[in-house]
Amino acid sequence: MTHRALRRTLAGVALASVGGLVLAGCTGGNGDGGGDAGGDIELTIATFNDFGYSDELLQEYEDAHPGVTIVHNRAATSNDARANFFQKLGNTGLADIEAIEIDWLAEGMQYSDLLAPVPDDLKGRWLDWKEAAATDAEGNLIGYGTDIGPQAVCYRADLFEAAGLPTDREEVAGLFTTWDDLFAVGAEYKEKTGKPFLDSANSILQGLANQLEETYEDADGNVIATENPDVREMFDTVIEKGVPISAYAGQWSEDWYASMANGEFAAMLCPPWMHGIISGEAPDVTGWDIADVFPGGGSNWGGSYLTIPANGDNVEAAQELADWLTSPEIQARAFANVGAFPSQPDAYEMTEVSDATNEYFNDAPVGEINSNRAAAITVTPIKGPKYFQFHEALNQAVTRVFDGLETPEEAWDSWVTEVSAF
Repeated sequence: MTHRALRRTLAGVALASVGGLVLAGCTGGNGDGGGDAGGDIELTIATFNDFGYSDELLQEYEDAHPGVTIVHNRAATSNDARANFFQKLGNTGLADIEAIEIDWLAEGMQYSDLLAPVPDDLKGRWLDWKEAAATDAEGNLIGYGTDIGPQAVCYRADLFEAAGLPTDREEVAGLFTTWDDLFAVGAEYKEKTGKPFLDSANSILQGLANQLEETYEDADGNVIATENPDVREMFDTVIEKGVPISAYAGQWSEDWYASMANGEFAAMLCPPWMHGIISGEAPDVTGWDIADVFPGGGSNWGGSYLTIPANGDNVEAAQELADWLTSPEIQARAFANVGAFPSQPDAYEMTEVSDATNEYFNDAPVGEINSNRAAAITVTPIKGPKYFQFHEALNQAVTRVFDGLETPEEAWDSWVTEVSAF
């Protein structure tokens, strides 16, 4: 069997629920990988969504490393990957390389001793805030940064034109400098067309949350979720202004994926990694474009790291592969593949990034737009160990209102009760 035949991509891996984290120490060599002290190595890497690590890219690594076979398992969502990661961390069953997402990074940092540190000679490769977030109290960097998610606004120019809105991306950018502007345009669009303007209400919640320095926990680690007036204002804004102009409560459902191609909505709040999802789900649509703007300034949504479980069978080989995958050169190629914008400043000077355009998005200058959007980010949100749980629960509160299951006040009260038990 060839190396390529051995490689497989498993989208939608069935995963167990969170809760089974085994707080074992770092005992080497009890993973279930395919290490072979005699030579050949099967390296497993687990990611989610699409990191831009194509079969062709991984094949290059295999060709340069005879005896190494890479098996790439890809979960359908970050939530699925998180459940699997915490179920198995410290025990067996994780891949040699596990991708983790920034919203649950702090949760993982509680168990940083279960992850192999990034070698010191690689420190300084990434943006300062990206690297700092993955550095524990002992000074160990435990994640190899992949991408960041500076958000812009993706829009359907054909649908904008039909609604009498500007279509030129510079003019469109002028429409959305504030959240109030966005909500006003969205309401106007819905009134004219009878259709929702944005894809989802919870994408608004995400954008607003990532513009707050403190949301659910403060800098000292105190839980402030239910008492923080900014959180209540954020929730009320989404309910009052976001829900009425949104097609769905949340993202990642089958209907949500299908809707990208059928014109059900006209715009999305759009980090670079979303570009590949849109073009992949709606390959025949010709109207998508990208405006160099985000309401209220900059906002980073997502971005991930590669980690190495310390008890894996192939730690050194996994570190070498993670080093290669997150080098500026390879991340620039991952950006070209799926729009995952690099977290390595050296990549920004590479023509693959600086001169990049995206044919699917009307030849939008995505390198320039993403760089501008990254520069507009002025807030680094404090995301403590329970950030993901608090935020996911608030997403569900918005969903209950969207679905008519609870009034806004009932949904808020349910959330307060729920998060008080975390």
